Amino acid sequence: MLSAGDDVGDLIVEREGDRLVIDYDVKNNGRGPTIAETIDLNAEGYPVGWQIEGNTTFGNQVDEWLRVEGGTARWQDATGEGQAPAAPLGFYVDQNGSPYSLALLARALLADEDRSIAVYPSGTATLRERETMTFDGPNGAVTATTYQINGLSTNPVDVTLDADGELFAFASPRSILVREGYEDSADEALRTYVEKLSTERFVEIQAETAHDYEGPVRIRNVRLFDPKAKALTAAHDVVVYRGRISSVQAANSPVTEGETVIDGAGGTLVPGMYEMHGHTGQEGALLNIAAGVTSIRDMGNENDILEGLMDRIAEGTIAGPRITRSCFIEGESEFSSRTGETVSTPEEALDMVRWCGARDFQQVKLYNSMRGEWAETLVDEAHALGMKVAGHVPAFSRADDMIEAGFDEMTHINQIMLGWVLDEGEDTRTLLRLTALDRLPDLDLSSAPVEHTLAMMAERGIAHDPTITIHENLLLGRNGTVSPSFADIVDNLPVSMQRELRTGWTDVSEPGTDEAYRGAFDQIISTLRMMHERGIFLVPGTDMGGSFAYHRELELFERLGMTPAEVLARATLEMAEYLGQAEDLGSIEDGKYADFFLVAGDPTQDLKEIKRIRMVVSDGTVYFPSEVYPAFGIEPFAAAPEIVTQP
Repeated sequence: MLSAGDDVGDLIVEREGDRLVIDYDVKNNGRGPTIAETIDLNAEGYPVGWQIEGNTTFGNQVDEWLRVEGGTARWQDATGEGQAPAAPLGFYVDQNGSPYSLALLARALLADEDRSIAVYPSGTATLRERETMTFDGPNGAVTATTYQINGLSTNPVDVTLDADGELFAFASPRSILVREGYEDSADEALRTYVEKLSTERFVEIQAETAHDYEGPVRIRNVRLFDPKAKALTAAHDVVVYRGRISSVQAANSPVTEGETVIDGAGGTLVPGMYEMHGHTGQEGALLNIAAGVTSIRDMGNENDILEGLMDRIAEGTIAGPRITRSCFIEGESEFSSRTGETVSTPEEALDMVRWCGARDFQQVKLYNSMRGEWAETLVDEAHALGMKVAGHVPAFSRADDMIEAGFDEMTHINQIMLGWVLDEGEDTRTLLRLTALDRLPDLDLSSAPVEHTLAMMAERGIAHDPTITIHENLLLGRNGTVSPSFADIVDNLPVSMQRELRTGWTDVSEPGTDEAYRGAFDQIISTLRMMHERGIFLVPGTDMGGSFAYHRELELFERLGMTPAEVLARATLEMAEYLGQAEDLGSIEDGKYADFFLVAGDPTQDLKEIKRIRMVVSDGTVYFPSEVYPAFGIEPFAAAPEIVTQP
C-alpha cells in the first residue's frame, strides 16, 4: 500500500485450496486498520464462510462473519446480525474486510451473464469493464484490466485484475494497493487513470444536473437571510446574470424579456456556506454544492491533485465549491501523515513555507510530526509572506506552546484539551490523541491550566476550528445505533452508508470506556461554550467531507450558545470576512457572486431547514438537489421549485 509514494502497509493472501487466509495492515498518520480474514469459497467463487477480525482505523474491534448453511446465509457485522435465503446465493459485501474481496466480487460479476448479481445485506452489484494496461515488473509484464463495481456506495469502486482474474491493484487518486514489485510502473499510471474515470463520471453528472440558463435568472418571491442583521428581509426578487447577482429587487418586480423565472414560493435564500476544514476530493465536490456549501477551506492535500481539481471546477468541467488552500507541512517520522509534504530539517520546512508563499496559499498548516521548536521560525516566515498559520499541536508540545509561537488559529478541540490531561512525553502522533480523551471527564474546567490557555487565546485573538462533528462521531458513535450526527438524514442514504453510520469508530468494550467517552464529549461542549462566551472566534469545519456533516456541525454550534441566525451568519459572511473574501461572497447583495441556496422555511427559527434544500446557485449555475442526489443513490430531501417561465 502506497500513499503519496510511501509504503504504509501491505495485504498478504495465502491460498489453501478453496480457503483464503488474508492479513491486511495499513498505518498512515499513526493509524489504520489491522485485519485478519479467513474466507471459504464455493466452486463458483462465492464466499460461503468468512471470518473477519482485528481493529478498524480508529480502534473499533472487528468481529464480522458470514456462514452459508442449510439454504440460509447468516452474517454479523458491526450493526448486528442478518440473514437471507441462499437460493440463489448472493455475494456478501463485507463491512470491515480488506480490499481483496473486491477482486472476488469482480470475478463473480465477470462470470455472470449480465454482470449483475444480488449482494448481501441488500442491493445489486454491477460491473463495467474499462481500460486494459500493461505493467512491467520483476516477474515480467502483467496485462491488467480496470473494472468499476457499481451499487456498493455513492460512487463506483475501481479494481484492477490481471488476465487470470487475480487482484493486481486497488487505486484511488491518492493511494494504491498494488502487486509487490510493480509499484514503479503502476503507481502513478493507475492513480491518474482512476482519477480520469472519476472525472468522466462527474462530467456526465454535471451535464445532466447543471443548469446554465441563457439570459438573466430571476428567483421570485423569496426572503433573504441578511447575515449583518442576522434576520430575514421582506420578500424580494433576486436576479442573477453571468455568475453575479445583478440586482435585488422588490418582490414581483417586472420581468424583462429573456429571463428565466423561478418561483421561490415565499421561501428563504441563504448565502452559500463555508466548510472551513476540508480535505477536498472530486467525489464530494458536488455533494457539497447540493448541501449549500459553495466554499471550502482545504486544510491539506496533495498539491498537484488539488490544483487539478480547482482547475476543473473553475473551467466548469465539474461542479464544486470555491477552494481556499492551506499549505500542509508535516515532519518526517514513522507516524507521518502522507498528505501534503513532509520535511526532515528546519531548512526543509522553511523552504516549504516559502514554496507555498510563492504559490498563492493563504495559510500554512503544521502537523503532528513537526518539531515544536521549529514552529516560531516557521510562523514568522509565513507571516512575513502574508500567510496565516494553523494546525495540530506537534507531538510533545502543548497548545500553549503553539499560541506563544504565534499560531493564528488552533485546529481540532482535542488538540487543545489534550494539553491539559497528557503526561510529559506521551506521544500524540499515535491514536493516543483520540483515546486519551477518556481522561476528560476528570478535568476541572475551572483549573489554572484551562484558564491560562483560554485567556491567551482570547487576549491574542486566536481563532479555533473545533471540528465538533468528528468528535461526536468518535466519542458517541456505537455499533448498531445511528450516529447522532446523521440521525435526521440516514433513511435517505444508500444502504451501504446507512450501515456505515450505524457503526462506532472506537473500541468501547472495556468497562467504563463508554461512559468516559460520553463524558468527554460533554466536556468538549462545555469547553467550547466557555470559548464562545470569552469571545474566542470559532469557525465551522468538519474534517469529514462537509456536506451532511457540515449541517450537523452548525447544529452543534447552537449548543455553544449561538442562535440559529448567529450560526448562519458565522457560516456565511463572517467566514468570508475571516478569509478576506467578503467583497464578493458571504451575503446576497448586488454585484456579489451568485452563491446561495433556497429552503422553504425559516432557518433563523429552525436550523434544520438547511437540510431540506430545494435549489443551489453556485457561481451563477443552478442545481436542484432533487436531480443531483439520485446520481449518488440518495433519496432527495425536498422538491425543486417551479420554473415559471423559460426562454
